[in-house]
Amino acid sequence: MTAGRLWHAYLAEARYETVRMLRTPAFAIPFLGLPVVLYLLFAVVIFGPAVGKDPRTGAFVFTAFAVFGVMGPGIFGFGMVVATEREQGLLQLKRALPMPPAAYPLAKMLMALLFAVVVVVTMLAALPISHLSLSVGQCFAVAAIAVLGALPFCAIGLFIGTRTTSRSAPAFVNVAYQAMMHVSGLFYPLPKVLQVIAPVWPTYHLQQLVFGVLGLPTQSTALVHATVLVGSTWVLSVLSVRRLARVG
Repeated sequence: MTAGRLWHAYLAEARYETVRMLRTPAFAIPFLGLPVVLYLLFAVVIFGPAVGKDPRTGAFVFTAFAVFGVMGPGIFGFGMVVATEREQGLLQLKRALPMPPAAYPLAKMLMALLFAVVVVVTMLAALPISHLSLSVGQCFAVAAIAVLGALPFCAIGLFIGTRTTSRSAPAFVNVAYQAMMHVSGLFYPLPKVLQVIAPVWPTYHLQQLVFGVLGLPTQSTALVHATVLVGSTWVLSVLSVRRLARVG
């Protein structure tokens, strides 16, 4: 296969995967619309006066919902969909097709990244309404970190999807999703008992990276947080690919 045909195969698979998810209202509407709606609800309606008086409060709320917005497409798009397609035999069919082996996971990854781009862009467009002011450099930095930060959640979803059935996958995905939201300090400060385990979750490290861009206090260094995110993504992806190659 020539390089041109190989590139076309990757693009075709990614395009069809993205269109398929965009045409699934139960997937597209919550993950594309819910983050910005909840952000405006909390930043404008509930905490509006506090955001106006203290920019740090506004930055914290924005960071929380930006991270929340990029979590869902990756972990649900991989976790539940891969488990279902494995059970239905779709992966065996794709193995028999003349397509690059990596096209299947890369298509889902690009779909999740595209959804993350849409979420972050809509949230940045809502900044004037929420009375939070960010520089152009901060907007680009937050967008880059948040979008790339979707990759660890893709790896978590893939790990779950390769080890569960279509019936059990929603339960495991939702448990991981809820735990990362509520036991990592994403939306509110944690008691000291839970602060010890907060660094276990990628949401914690991604939030800390965005904190650094926005000038909020952070724990540890950006290099440590980036290393944890990259390392966890790599380890979970390798384990998942080995599982697919061995078990299917």
